[in-house]
Amino acid sequence: MTRIAFIGLGNMGLPMAKNLLTAGHYVMGFDLVESALAGLVAAGGKAATSATASLDAAEVVITMLPEGKHVREVYGNAVISNAPSEALLIDCSTIDVESARAVAANATEAGFDMVDAPVSGGTGGAEAGSLTFMVGGGNLAFERAKPYLDVMGKTIVHTGGAGNGQAAKICNNMILGISMIAVCESFSMAEKLGLDAQKLFDITSTSSSQCWAMTNYLPVPGPVPNSPANRDYQAGFTAAMMAKDLNLAQDAARSTGHDAQLGAHALKLYEQFVGQGNAPLDFSGIYRMIHGN
Repeated sequence: MTRIAFIGLGNMGLPMAKNLLTAGHYVMGFDLVESALAGLVAAGGKAATSATASLDAAEVVITMLPEGKHVREVYGNAVISNAPSEALLIDCSTIDVESARAVAANATEAGFDMVDAPVSGGTGGAEAGSLTFMVGGGNLAFERAKPYLDVMGKTIVHTGGAGNGQAAKICNNMILGISMIAVCESFSMAEKLGLDAQKLFDITSTSSSQCWAMTNYLPVPGPVPNSPANRDYQAGFTAAMMAKDLNLAQDAARSTGHDAQLGAHALKLYEQFVGQGNAPLDFSGIYRMIHGN
């Protein structure tokens, strides 16, 4: 049994922490939302009164926070100055590469092993323990982190040095956002041409246009039973989160002088969709806006 501090018990963090509890670890968590803490306690974990309090005797510290500024704040004000000196630090947030590398440098300077390990797989993957982890950091830190990531995920990939996990996540989600829009446009056009969605799915899911956004998250009700389209676009991964990640991708592109034009257009469409009051909907719900145009 390992003593784990888990800071950030949102839609992703809480089920990840529950899987660590199921595996027999001791988890003390902190979140600003009382209901999240209650959920952890109900699963057998312990609630801390602050981020700093959660670090008491922690052997592993895991964070799952909304943005880079939150990660910088928590590590700068709490973790690096209060975690036990031998603790392993794992940040599973999706943030900008610059913040990830800055926090990792500060942690390394203080003598900690740290990895950035953003995830893919949504809330379903978090609950099932089948997430994909994209891990940036040194070899020793990765080897130390892997047993805990294996509990929460199915695919664990060491992407290289500090910040490379974030780079991989940003590139992955830019592909996903662009792909979803392409699928939405094609299936919307098919309906307007009188082509049945099931017929188109039968063709495209087994031909050259096949992609994850289509076969797993088809934005049209019917052909993919587990798709959010069949539950009124209840979110597994929100439109707001997709807009955030596409923004991160554009920031990264600008920092390297890269012109990611399709990514920029996808961001524009998602920002428009979110601006219409759809932030909490699943990102596949952008089909409604595209089909209505």
